[in-house]
Formats: sequence, C-alpha cells, structure tokens
Amino acid sequence: MDGPVNFELHERLEADTYHIGDFPLCKVLLMNDQRFPWFILVPRKGQMTELYHLTEEDRVSYIQETSFLSQKIMDAFSGHKLNVATLGNVVPQLHIHHVVRYRDDAAWPGPVWGFGEAVPYTDEVLKERLSRLSLLKGELFTPTQFLKDLLEN
Repeated sequence: MDGPVNFELHERLEADTYHIGDFPLCKVLLMNDQRFPWFILVPRKGQMTELYHLTEEDRVSYIQETSFLSQKIMDAFSGHKLNVATLGNVVPQLHIHHVVRYRDDAAWPGPVWGFGEAVPYTDEVLKERLSRLSLLKGELFTPTQFLKDLLEN
C-alpha cells in the first residue's frame, strides 16, 4: 500500500490543479487559482492521510522537498509571507499547501482556504506565473511535459 504503484491522486486535487512536475517523492501541483501563487506537494505513496503514515525516510524527504519548494517560490514570487499547511478536511489524501502571500492580496491577513471563489488561470497568466519557476531546475525537480510545452510556446 505504500508504493507509487498504489498511488492515485485524489479527484479533487486532479480537478483543481495543474501537475507541473515531480520531486523524487512528491508530485508538484499548481492550484488553478490565479489570485495566489499556490503550490501543493503530494507524496506518491499509496493513499496516505497523515504525515506519520510515511516512513521516517519518506518524512525526511517530504520535509526536504517542501523546504526546497518553499525557498524557490518565495525567491520567484517575492512574497511577504509563505503559508505552509496540511489540512485534509476536504481532501483526506496527504498533501502540503505552499501559498505565497502578500500584504495586499485579497485574503490578507486571513487564510486563503475558503476565501471567495477561485479565479482560474488564463493561458497568459499561467505562462507568466510558471515562467518564474526556472529557479526550480536542478537535480530535485523534473518538469512535466505540460510545463515544458507551455514554456516553449
């Protein structure tokens, strides 16, 4: 139950995000809401619901990947604050949200969860936002073909 063979992305995450790449342990998703630079890491390990369900080795990898992503997106988007959280009340599958926040964003200083209606990306805004992620390139991050194609056009 703990291997990638048994991994299936929760249907809500599948519907609400773009799969933009992978780290050794996690899928890297972008929430389809242009109001916030909002990324989600989901470990490709069965149907885990809690951090303690992962092996110790996988927990260490998860924290390394979340720290790497956190630094890179704060560098790319120059936010005032980074919200990093696991909730799981709507989507029980283990995942960590990484939301770059600004003092003038629509939800500041409150949480983004449940705030207003999502504003789906236009092609232009999606391309601009994802073009900033060149900072992710390196031995940890493997972009999806979707991301490669988007940035080449």
